[in-house]
Amino acid sequence: MPTCRNCGREWSWKQTFKKMITLNTAMECPHCGEKQYYTKQARRRTALLTFLTPFIILLNFLDISPYILVGVYLVYCILIMGVFPFLIELSNEEEPLW
Repeated sequence: MPTCRNCGREWSWKQTFKKMITLNTAMECPHCGEKQYYTKQARRRTALLTFLTPFIILLNFLDISPYILVGVYLVYCILIMGVFPFLIELSNEEEPLW
């Protein structure tokens, strides 16, 4: 789970999930209120996980039962929502991606 670089307190899974679904690049620490940003390494890791999405969508073109496809999509969505908060690392400053 991410730890605030300002106050050093760890965020809960629920707090992290709530913060990560916003469109703002800055996330406010629920403990001290300071702005926190994804580290460059965390953004790369989460991008790799989301990169798998098109490959999951390509399963539509295979001769697979629709029930199995829906099951695969649900498992994939639950997996992403469950794993994402554990991949996040925080920084006090916004780092350039490259």
